[in-house]
Amino acid sequence: MPSEKKKSKKDEIKDVQPIRSKEKLKDMKWSLKRHCSDRDYILFLIGINTGLRVSDLLNLKIKDIKGKKKVSIKEGKTKKVRLIQLSGIYEEINDYIKTLEGTEWMFPSRKGDKAISRIQAYRQLNKAAEMVDMPDGIGTHTMRKTFGYHYYKKHSDIAALQTILNHSHPSITLKYIGITDEEIENSLQTFKL
Repeated sequence: MPSEKKKSKKDEIKDVQPIRSKEKLKDMKWSLKRHCSDRDYILFLIGINTGLRVSDLLNLKIKDIKGKKKVSIKEGKTKKVRLIQLSGIYEEINDYIKTLEGTEWMFPSRKGDKAISRIQAYRQLNKAAEMVDMPDGIGTHTMRKTFGYHYYKKHSDIAALQTILNHSHPSITLKYIGITDEEIENSLQTFKL
């Protein structure tokens, strides 16, 4: 039996797509609550509503977010400070925080006083995705790409999104959120000579 080649972090980022359908997003939220935990649901909720990288999400502590509708976060990768809006999900976050005891972490591990690992977050997202027939292309970057995709669809402001995601060029942002491929596919559907 051939062994599966382990995917690198770079391969995972390339392979995953945003969740484009609002119905699938709703299914994913339901599945996380039903088959995983409130911790995993809130991780996903904050991820798809802020576009933070999973490493920055996992570094969040209760004190960083509790009672706040706006939060300044220094991103780990870029070292840039970013203002995160939590107004739309404020109630859900603070209801979740009330359930946390004996930890400083927003997403505590059951193994010691630390946050869950990136691998554990990946496993939980995949578990929830499989339960709602979304097994392909789900990863920790799905949250960030989903945020970007829906932000772009709502506002059509690629310059603002490029700034939010800290990309160096608009074409990188469009490719990252899958818009380039989607637009090409849509334009070819009606193309005929």
